[in-house]
Amino acid sequence: MTITLIILFVIGYLLITLEHPIKINKTATALITGVVCWTVYALSVSDIEAVVHHLGEHLTGVAEILFFLLGAMTIVELIDAHDGFTLITDRIASRNTRTLLWIISLLTFGLSALLDNLTSSIVMISVARKLVRNAEQRRVIAGMIILAANAGGAWSPIGDVTTTMLWIGGQITTTNIIRELLLPSLVSLVVPLGILTFMYKADTQAAQPTAKQGISRPYVSKAARRDRRLMLAIGLGGMLFVPIFKTVTHLPPYMGMMLVLGVIWVASEVIHSDKDEAERQKFTAAHALSRIDTSSILFFLGILLAVGSLEATGVLRSLAGALTDAVGNLDVIVLLIGLVSAVVDNVPIVAAAMGMYDLETYPPDAKLWEFLAYCAGTGGSLLLIGSAAGVAVMGMERLSFGWYLRRISWLALIGYVAGAVVYLVEYALFR
Repeated sequence: MTITLIILFVIGYLLITLEHPIKINKTATALITGVVCWTVYALSVSDIEAVVHHLGEHLTGVAEILFFLLGAMTIVELIDAHDGFTLITDRIASRNTRTLLWIISLLTFGLSALLDNLTSSIVMISVARKLVRNAEQRRVIAGMIILAANAGGAWSPIGDVTTTMLWIGGQITTTNIIRELLLPSLVSLVVPLGILTFMYKADTQAAQPTAKQGISRPYVSKAARRDRRLMLAIGLGGMLFVPIFKTVTHLPPYMGMMLVLGVIWVASEVIHSDKDEAERQKFTAAHALSRIDTSSILFFLGILLAVGSLEATGVLRSLAGALTDAVGNLDVIVLLIGLVSAVVDNVPIVAAAMGMYDLETYPPDAKLWEFLAYCAGTGGSLLLIGSAAGVAVMGMERLSFGWYLRRISWLALIGYVAGAVVYLVEYALFR
């Protein structure tokens, strides 16, 4: 049974990574892999009740992650439907390339921690298109947006799905992960930014003229501006409230996210209550739900079920022992996990690591979990296909794999190593 499960998982994983060449959506492959792995497990043992019990335990944890992501995605779509993010992006008026590079990258870093790395990268690419007309300069900025989005998501419990998984699973706590990873994550971005600053001339002709430079923006009514401010405040304020809610109530994070979704849903209904049905439709939560990436939600379901089957059968625990014997140093193992996450999706890698190492041996906020959150979050920046943010930006800006490898990957590697060194030094000095 063990060999069969490993073979099935590897085949499924290979098909997921070959999604584009074979033209089969990775969500479909992940769902099939997850169900088939549990089916093999069920057919290979006599005690089916034990299998169902294990499945129920894993499904509870998976559902918590999926409901959390569902709520967060819907909130972001509601803010976007009201153009709430323009309150942030319209204030960028610099025409200096270096200044724009820093402003956009640091703003992406902050937004990614509040929203998620995928959403923040999409928002900031839209901003870069409005501000930069030079195609090559915009590609470089797009590459730095990927680095900034992944770095910003690594230190926040709601910024990256892998950090969220560790947070919901109890491996990390809110205040500790922010305190321990904020500086390493920032270093992983600032070091590449500093290198680019010396490489690039301060070109003042790179940016598109803005409203402050004499070009008027579309007229926005006073009521619409009020609605933008209200929805942005409720959405971002609510997401910041979720970790506080978990700390105070000790309820799972998805409960807090569902509460925030309910509040912003009510706010949307109230402020558009005077409009007719057709006009109100695009501002409703129902419309926002239709726009979220449901395929990604189902992909997480399939891949987490598949990993769960390996954990339930003890395969992952055996793998952890083999890695420890072969490599020895746990820090090196985690660094390698981060490098591997640049090639394959970091969600199953982190899910596997959570199954390989238990909370009894490595309690919450142990060095392993903190370093894993950093490495898995920022390691995806090393290749264009290594993160959801990278794939999204690749499609929007038509970046090529080769161009990114030549121009950005080496910067991402330097930043990744620099941030890792900062974390390890911090831990050695203060912990």
